Amino acid sequence: MNRKSPQQRVVMGFVLAFLGVVFLLDNFRIFDARSVLAFWPIVFIVVGALKLTQAQRPSGYIVGAGLLVAGVLLTLTHMGFIDIRWRDWWPVAMIALGLGVIFQGHLRHGQNPDADGQTRDVTQDPAVDLTVVMGGTKLRVDSQEFRGGEITAIMGGVELDLRGASMTHEATLNVLVAMGGVDIKIPNDWAVSVNGVPLMAGVEDKSVPPANPTKRLIITGYLVMGGMEIKN
Repeated sequence: MNRKSPQQRVVMGFVLAFLGVVFLLDNFRIFDARSVLAFWPIVFIVVGALKLTQAQRPSGYIVGAGLLVAGVLLTLTHMGFIDIRWRDWWPVAMIALGLGVIFQGHLRHGQNPDADGQTRDVTQDPAVDLTVVMGGTKLRVDSQEFRGGEITAIMGGVELDLRGASMTHEATLNVLVAMGGVDIKIPNDWAVSVNGVPLMAGVEDKSVPPANPTKRLIITGYLVMGGMEIKN
């Protein structure tokens, strides 16, 4: 990741070192790494907890709590403490996705083609609130008072076009990416500060900062087995 902070290096180094120790012990038959595979739903618990810690909007708390609850229930099921027949409850996921599409649609005001010929949803709202689960979305923001917002991409992709937006001084964008990707395009007069924490993920900042930046986009959050690209 470009522009890593010391805290980010510590987190990434700890995760890599821990995984290395686990697989090394497995190779020497001291520890069976496969025995922990039954606890893979803990990933949902971790991602949900991370989302709750950075959420600033009701939708962020709903997504975080949903992931946390799903992770706990799946873990307890694998451990044998509860018995849930998931084949009876899988339609709940479709209901949640449908509601997410409905509420997310309130942010959008139409579709217009960009200069590159692609059609994206367009909004004048000063703050974005995007949640994508196993899907993809493209959004162009034309607000002249952009204040940031939240993006959650879980096994999905988000393309956020901010080239037509402007801000007074600074805007903060909280991002949570889990096994997904986020592509952000910014105006030429914006500078970018990336303060996110990558876990087996990467961020590529291809933007060229202006000589005397007066507008700055601050990107915070977590990336778990995903990626993010920023360019102008």
